[in-house]
Amino acid sequence: MKAVLHSIFIFAVLCTFCVNAQVTVEKKDSIWQLEVNGKPFPVKGVTFGHENDTANYNRYFKDLQKLGINTLRTWATGEHTKAFLDAAAKHNIKVMVGIWMRHGRPGMEDDDSFNYLKDTQGMETMYQQAMNVVEMYKNHPAVLVWGVGNEVYLNMATDAEKEAYSKFLERVCSNIKKIDSKHPISSTEAWTFGLDWWEKYVPSIDIYGLNSYGAGANLLQEELQKRNIDKPYVITEFNVTGEWDIQNDSNGVKIEPSDEEKYNTIVNGYNNWIKNKSQCLGVYIFHYANGNDFGTPWLFTHHRGLYRPTYWAIRKAYTGKEPTNHIPKINSFEISNDTLKSGSWIPITLNVTDVENEKLDIRFYYNQRTGSRKRRNQINKLNFRSSLTEGFEIQVPKEHGAVKIYVNVQDTFNNVGIASTGIQATDADAKNRKYLVPKVQAPFYVYKDGDELPYLPTGYMGNYQAMTVDTKHTQEVYAGNYAIKISYKERSGWYGLAFVDPKNDWGDILGGYTIEDAKQFSFWAKSDFDGVFATIGFGLIENDKPFPDTSKKSKEIELTSKWKKYTLNVKRADLRCIRSGLVIFSSSSGAFQNIYIDEVVFE
Repeated sequence: MKAVLHSIFIFAVLCTFCVNAQVTVEKKDSIWQLEVNGKPFPVKGVTFGHENDTANYNRYFKDLQKLGINTLRTWATGEHTKAFLDAAAKHNIKVMVGIWMRHGRPGMEDDDSFNYLKDTQGMETMYQQAMNVVEMYKNHPAVLVWGVGNEVYLNMATDAEKEAYSKFLERVCSNIKKIDSKHPISSTEAWTFGLDWWEKYVPSIDIYGLNSYGAGANLLQEELQKRNIDKPYVITEFNVTGEWDIQNDSNGVKIEPSDEEKYNTIVNGYNNWIKNKSQCLGVYIFHYANGNDFGTPWLFTHHRGLYRPTYWAIRKAYTGKEPTNHIPKINSFEISNDTLKSGSWIPITLNVTDVENEKLDIRFYYNQRTGSRKRRNQINKLNFRSSLTEGFEIQVPKEHGAVKIYVNVQDTFNNVGIASTGIQATDADAKNRKYLVPKVQAPFYVYKDGDELPYLPTGYMGNYQAMTVDTKHTQEVYAGNYAIKISYKERSGWYGLAFVDPKNDWGDILGGYTIEDAKQFSFWAKSDFDGVFATIGFGLIENDKPFPDTSKKSKEIELTSKWKKYTLNVKRADLRCIRSGLVIFSSSSGAFQNIYIDEVVFE
């Protein structure tokens, strides 16, 4: 019994020590360093893209430990933040906890638009959210640093807006300090765009977060010293040179660096440009994640679930260990520079080798960089034929203009080598397409079990202050685990909600989808009691906007307390650009009301 009590006592002491861990920024002998409980903590981090995949946290964190990673960076908090921080603490990994600040205009990473000169209510909402995050997690043992905002100055048009944002940022940071004295505060900007504004208006920032790709990371300390800035910085995103710094080739395509360049930039960059700088606290390499769109073969650790150079380079940089298995090397990949007609078959030149001499699987894909954000990010399968020994041919896709062609070479270890080149395609139909948005095939789900929503519920209308929306409601569900619940807490007035793409947009930014082969639009709906009237359908944006919905269709229905399926005929509807995938209007006649919607689909 004494042994048990002694163990409990030791455990309690250790937990108290963890919860009360003090993180400080210290300058010793002209060298800045981050310290946790008085011990140096060199930042060996990655940005983390699996926060929503809670079921696999244990696998991810064990893998992160093997790569030598001691800290993760996120951009914002969400419904899984507590579980994420718990998993990090369990595996002795610290977190730069992101606190999102909205961008002033659409930019590289987001289509949002926010006015820091006029939207006082919006700023107050962001302020309260920031304070709530700090109050909620300030005693969590995984917290290392607060990261307030990401590339806001870059995505802002005028100096007046930047000044307004700077003063708001100081309000946020200074009040975080009042709440939490145990964790430093950072804010992140692309390259050095924030330095002068931070120096003038935001003294409460303890660490400057600087996103830098390629060899520019070697110049960051020099940039601070030019401005006489005696403050530490951490490189909050780092990898090989990004698309934004690369010139088009003769076909109008930005060809990304080779796999070898990607690997060497991280390994050599960490050792020569980052860890030997007196003001640099370390780096978060971008990006420990998996995906299948434009950015993933360039910068992610995994593409289509397969290992990329970034993965093995992180391991080499942080642990000194060589790859367990080498990625296949693409020695040459060439296609004719002629303008090519869509549908035609053309030969390619391809030479590949593999150190382990494994069996190789070769496939081809394409991407184009025009139209909406989601269309620009799509990587599509490309028809091909023949083999490596006989020579490959690919079929030119039905696109017009510059097209990026990829070859993927996969080995039996689940590594994939990727190379790309450009072509000019010609297609009369594609040339005349008015709305360059992604094409999707029916059935196309606007809502199915709350996951990966193609449209987001940001179009609030009417007396929206009395409305709340839950896209993962668990009590009243027709199918699966979740449904949409729309609650209205007034006894009079009308309200409306639109699920839109892009989010927070009313027709000023190109978005939405071309929905092919759909014959009907259907959904299941109910309310808490009979007699609730609602008008439900799709399409909202009129032709007075630059980018409207090409079709609008809805029906007024009387909801009951029982789930019922409703359908709209869309055989003759123009579905070339549906940017408002679900629209609901209703009003109250003397009572609060809840509307539930599930399984929304073009089919």
